[in-house]
Amino acid sequence: MSQVDRQYLVPRGPSKIFALNFPLTVLIVAVASAGFLMLFSVAGGQIDRWAWPQLIRFGVGLAAMIVIAMVPIRFWRIVSPSAYLGALGLLVLVEIMGTVGMGAQRWIDLGFILLQPSEVMKIALVMVLAAYYHVLSPEKVSRPLWVILPLILILVPVALVLKQPDLGTALLLMMGGGAVMFLAGVSLWYFGTAIVSGAGLVYAVLKSQGTSWQLIKDYQFRRIFTFLDPSADPLGAGYHITQAKIAMGSGGFAGRGYMQGTQTRLNFLPEKHTDFIFTTLAEEFGFVGSMTVLGLYTLIIVFCMVSAMSNRDRFGSLLTGGITVTFFLFFAINMGMVMGLMPVVGVPLPLVSYGGSAMLVLLAAFGLVQSAHVHRPRQTG
Repeated sequence: MSQVDRQYLVPRGPSKIFALNFPLTVLIVAVASAGFLMLFSVAGGQIDRWAWPQLIRFGVGLAAMIVIAMVPIRFWRIVSPSAYLGALGLLVLVEIMGTVGMGAQRWIDLGFILLQPSEVMKIALVMVLAAYYHVLSPEKVSRPLWVILPLILILVPVALVLKQPDLGTALLLMMGGGAVMFLAGVSLWYFGTAIVSGAGLVYAVLKSQGTSWQLIKDYQFRRIFTFLDPSADPLGAGYHITQAKIAMGSGGFAGRGYMQGTQTRLNFLPEKHTDFIFTTLAEEFGFVGSMTVLGLYTLIIVFCMVSAMSNRDRFGSLLTGGITVTFFLFFAINMGMVMGLMPVVGVPLPLVSYGGSAMLVLLAAFGLVQSAHVHRPRQTG
């Protein structure tokens, strides 16, 4: 046994179960339970409509999370390139035989579930970037030659997702990939350049409206202008966000009570079981309920970041950090969207909104976080 092997050990066999990050698991179950309650509420007390299918998916996903956690993190590092290529292949397959819904071609119908490959790519991208920077020596991290490959790894799936079109997920992919690069130590000059380029791109997008080279769809322009002035078309493009603000405002401090939300009961609130479910929670449980869920999310972030910073394995640390930032972006963008602080981009509230792909992929991602935690090197003596 080498000196390194004697100094750092990882748990083996049944002891792995006891090495799980149990506080993180409890927090995940707590947030998901809030989701089940809200799905039961928005369905008017019908458990079979949304709550029960979501509960089954969560049970399957939770079991998968534990199984993934038991697999050595070294295995996940080795399969990271294959996971990325597989997710990329699924994105290409969407273009060929994807199912169209709500004006976008984003899903593959597997019979028992509608798989959204872009959800898989969110995690696969973090995995492959973490594996890349694991093997790259620190002195090469910021050299232009070694920055090119990560940019290609990010931009290729972003281009495919934009073609669906799905601007929200494309932004999440860019920010999640950028987060791994930042955590790996890439120079801040690159991020400054990216921000300036992004500002230029936004200007070009706005100037392209109505031209032959228009860069985004008409409905995406409507979302941008609705974000800037929802009252301009309260019964059309601004309807969603206007009703969402009414629902949240009517909740007050303590809320109207469980299953007593008028906006939800009278069906004024569209997409109440998916992207806008947070507004139902705010109406029924008010400021107290909203802050409770936000507090649970914050605790998940804290436990994940503590695990990432204490992990001596570079891949495990970067993987945990990247998944944590991606999870943060999920709920931050969703909450900002429904409160009118961001344009509506179709990002679900993690572990709460109804959806199969998002739930299963997110729990698999937490399984990777748990694997990195369980198999982190531990100092002896």
